[in-house]
Amino acid sequence: MKAWWLALLMLACCTAASAQPSFDEVKAAHRPSDLLLLDRHGEPLQTLRVDASVRRGPWVALQDVSPALLQALVLSEDRRFWQHSGVDWAAAARSAWGNLIDTRTRGASTLTMQFAGLIDEGLARPAGGRSAWQKLGQAWLARRLEQRWTKAQVLEAYLNTVPLRGELVGVNALAQTLFGKHPSGLDAQEAALVAALVRGPNAGAERVAQRACGVLKEMQQPCLGIEILAAQALQRRPQPLLGEALAPHYARLVLRRDGPAAQRSSIDAGLQRVARRALQQQLAELQGRQVEDGAVLVLDNASGEVLAWVGANGDSSAAAQVDGVLARRQAGSTLKPFVYGLAFERRLLTPASLLDDGPAEVPTQAGIYLPQNYDKDFKGLVSARTALGASLNIPAVRVAALLPPDALHARLNAFGFGLKESGGWYGLSLALGSADVSLLALSNAYRSLANGGVYAPAALPGQPRPAPRRVATAAASHLVADILADNNARALTFGLDSPLRTRGFAAVKTGTSKDMRDNWCVGFSERYTVGVWIGNAGGQPMHDVSGISGAAPVWAAVMAHLHRGQPSRAPAPPAGVEHRMLRYANVPEPPRGEWFIAGTASAGALVARPAAGRPGIRSPGNGAIYALDPDMPAAVQRIRFEGEGGIWELDGRRLGQGPRLRWAPWPGRHELRLLAADGREIDRVRFEVRGATLKMTAQTRAVP
Repeated sequence: MKAWWLALLMLACCTAASAQPSFDEVKAAHRPSDLLLLDRHGEPLQTLRVDASVRRGPWVALQDVSPALLQALVLSEDRRFWQHSGVDWAAAARSAWGNLIDTRTRGASTLTMQFAGLIDEGLARPAGGRSAWQKLGQAWLARRLEQRWTKAQVLEAYLNTVPLRGELVGVNALAQTLFGKHPSGLDAQEAALVAALVRGPNAGAERVAQRACGVLKEMQQPCLGIEILAAQALQRRPQPLLGEALAPHYARLVLRRDGPAAQRSSIDAGLQRVARRALQQQLAELQGRQVEDGAVLVLDNASGEVLAWVGANGDSSAAAQVDGVLARRQAGSTLKPFVYGLAFERRLLTPASLLDDGPAEVPTQAGIYLPQNYDKDFKGLVSARTALGASLNIPAVRVAALLPPDALHARLNAFGFGLKESGGWYGLSLALGSADVSLLALSNAYRSLANGGVYAPAALPGQPRPAPRRVATAAASHLVADILADNNARALTFGLDSPLRTRGFAAVKTGTSKDMRDNWCVGFSERYTVGVWIGNAGGQPMHDVSGISGAAPVWAAVMAHLHRGQPSRAPAPPAGVEHRMLRYANVPEPPRGEWFIAGTASAGALVARPAAGRPGIRSPGNGAIYALDPDMPAAVQRIRFEGEGGIWELDGRRLGQGPRLRWAPWPGRHELRLLAADGREIDRVRFEVRGATLKMTAQTRAVP
């Protein structure tokens, strides 16, 4: 009979011994609940939770644990830890005798035995307590562990695997969550609280404080204030583990595409800090102008790698979780370079061509669109270089009208914009940026211009890398880049000393969407492309914030940092372009050197004007629908009546006479007549006004 019991005992112990892992295996199997993403240089960039079932910090070495915590834990759980060989037989005898005479004694389970129960599922403590066989196996495994492990390894592994309060596992997660510090910084009172929680993880604050006070007395430390500290710690709201939080949106992108195994990114932590700081400072400057959100993206021109990804400006945003780099918003004037580039490529005009910056009516599905310039003024004849550099709206629409239907739409999609609607849906308003785009797509399209019209997707985690493909000619791309880098070309609108002026070469464009809801600044240097968006994630309009006053200062700060050591150099002209001196006879533009696609210099005097209208009344057209914008000032939305000289009569009421009048719109259907001096009708048209809410005052009368 005795032999049978001995055989069972040996079988149980051998089973436990066969499950014994090594210290290195336990450490290698440790999985933190938070991903630590490193930058391109190995510097911590972002911690991001990847396991919602448990909160477990990175493995902490014994030398990185507070000596006070080591002392408190040993005194509380296993005061003879450094002397016994896994099982404290003296403590076991005292515990057995105490149970026999029904008195309270310290438990006999050593730290090593507790750890054995953590790494062997068969020895885990059930709700009703371990059986005698489990305790025997636990003791056997503890002895075996200490034969192969050092005491320091046992204690280190225990500290990293012991379950604590709620979801917390290990002293690293507990120290960071409850005390806001790493285990190395715990003082005596905090260490005593940790030791008390090991004994009773989910006990109330009063009971934890009592136990901690007992530990402090054994440590010969005062208990003063321990109740307050316990209450504060246990009431602390769950917080992320300590660590860098520089790129949360990019880290989530990495997690979605590469999974929790990802460790290193292409981000430069130093540049990321500069971009975040520049964005936050600029938004602070814009306080009171109803703007609270922004985003910054920096791409390496050659590789397409993401060097900085600021998806939001942090806690000051009401939508900090929204990734402003990926959100799609109206592009505004940032699409104009692609309009001109396509027209240059098709030899429809050159940078020297003259464009008419005068009033225009653009047919759209909603009605007649009346494009206005940024300063609500018309410049007359201007060169294409000035029109693009100064971001004039009406010339851009006229250039788009020169292109075949859907040509611009196809070109934008070739640059990676992924427009969701058809070209016909946008119409000519696409030239003014009516499409919604992301900062990522917009910045990468400008990167393609920097690469001479060669497109490749940005290098994102987990995304395939297709071979680069040419989507625009190098010659046309060079002309566009040269204009965007010309400070004189933009001076008509932005002045000579704007944030767009840089120490070295940089081609840059701003944009502001309808109703001031979004503004952009995107541009590239010799090595980098920087894109900035500023606005409101909820779509609310800003107050008096444009691309030049909102996004441009952030762009300039980031670009200056990137080239703080060496100014950017202008690219060498590609094959197929030629440089000529240019002088205008009747246009107020100074003589200058100009770039042309080879063979097009003779077309430099081309003038793009509006097509001639019908005889009699040339504007408005018969059946026109005017959809006016209630957010724009009434003074810039007057409808232009134009035709032969005569008397203008609207709905039976005489307005004035002459070849043209400007009329403040009134909602409804209208009949316009043009009469000769003798009262004879020359022409008659009908049109409709929608969306106007103007009151008829002295200021709404027709004016010549």
